[in-house]
Amino acid sequence: MSERLRPRDVALLAEESASTPMHNATVEIFDPGQSGFDYPQLVRLVQERLSFVPRYRQRIQTVPGRLANPLWVDDDHFDLGYHVRRSALPRPGSHDQLRELVARIVSRPLDRSRPLWEIYFVEGLAHGRVALLSKSHQVLVDGMHTVDLGQVLLDKSPEPKELGTDDWRPRGHPSPFGLMAGAVHDSLTDPATVAATARTTTGSVLRGVADTARSAGRVFDALANRTPSAGSPIIGPLSQQRRVVAVRTDLADHRKIREAHGGTVNDVILATITGALRAWLLTRSESMHGVSEVRAVVPISVIDDEMEATSLGSQIAAHFVDLPVREPSPVVRLHQVSYSFQAHKETGRAVAASRLTSISGFAPATFHAIGSRLAARERRSYQLNVTNVPGPQAPLYAAGARMLETYPVPPLLEGHPLAIGVTSYDGHVYYGLTADRDMLPDADLLGPCLRESLDELLDSATGGRTRAPRGRRRRKAPAKAPAKAPGKDEPR
Repeated sequence: MSERLRPRDVALLAEESASTPMHNATVEIFDPGQSGFDYPQLVRLVQERLSFVPRYRQRIQTVPGRLANPLWVDDDHFDLGYHVRRSALPRPGSHDQLRELVARIVSRPLDRSRPLWEIYFVEGLAHGRVALLSKSHQVLVDGMHTVDLGQVLLDKSPEPKELGTDDWRPRGHPSPFGLMAGAVHDSLTDPATVAATARTTTGSVLRGVADTARSAGRVFDALANRTPSAGSPIIGPLSQQRRVVAVRTDLADHRKIREAHGGTVNDVILATITGALRAWLLTRSESMHGVSEVRAVVPISVIDDEMEATSLGSQIAAHFVDLPVREPSPVVRLHQVSYSFQAHKETGRAVAASRLTSISGFAPATFHAIGSRLAARERRSYQLNVTNVPGPQAPLYAAGARMLETYPVPPLLEGHPLAIGVTSYDGHVYYGLTADRDMLPDADLLGPCLRESLDELLDSATGGRTRAPRGRRRRKAPAKAPAKAPGKDEPR
């Protein structure tokens, strides 16, 4: 029996537009070495592993008259060659050329008449390396029933696992009349179907009203010579094109800063982002006026039985933090960020990074997808979305080829022209930034700003500077001077 989309999934689809494609992406760079990893091997690998993610062979089927929510149905014309594609850079391809190619590919929405994912095998990188770019729609990866395909493609050993043949055959799906009959049947026998359909219909009407109001607001702003970005440089309308920034750093540097100033590696990452935003804003001198903080949403893993379960062993909750971009001291910025997470740490609901890194497969791809879904629900409450996921600290392999680097490419939401994803893997921390190409034409400056911000924190950890106080502490009373032994002229 086919499964209906949940109201929140229908809402994600309804909010998607040409300027806001709702897919997560990941760029991974491999060294084929002696494995001979090439496009045909990738096709075979994907074909073997698709059985672990059956949703990746399904497409969305709407119901005539919107009598019920759409269904997931098997794609009876499933074409693996359409989804696993081949591309190349002019040899020797540079990282900048790869970023430009990735930006163009992630700008394009996925075809809704097919399963909502694509993988690109990119050849021609310098030193004989290759790259994989994967795109998966947010509605496809919910972490509860479906994980990201990238989580099941990688192995811990250069010897790929032999999983046997896949005997998948598409199940037949109902005709238009059958879809209508099924909708009526579900409505009569399952009250939840009626409620879900009502919520979806109501949501569609409200979204239509909101879109009309936003359009009218843009016209008024244009006539009044006002822009939505007047209050913040990272709030404004999106175009249909993207920029991608990728920065590789050492995990050891983040740990050294943590050891010197306390807190967690997550605190160091957010402080690095804060410093980078500050430096970038200072290059746009006019934008720093009136900007003291950037409100960010940081999806975090928690243990909470009252929240929706996931297949990853924890739930995902939104945590809001104000990044102090006006603060000139890198150490104070770090402590302010760390202090904002202190209350969460004291609840006992926090999940240790070691637990997340022990999940089988390459879980960061799935965590980033879930984090983006959460950010979409909260998009009116923040300015910047930051997803930070710890990954395994040992090398992983695809068909024997070692993965050297991995960069998340988070999606942009309406009104938010910048999003940041962070993944730690095999001794490094990888920052991936997605920016609107027109709204933030200087987004490439964020790369050097990230490196300078980390260097600034590292200098504070190795330069013998005094630690800044963490939080508010009660002042100690001055110590009393020790009693002096009485002399021969003083009383005992």
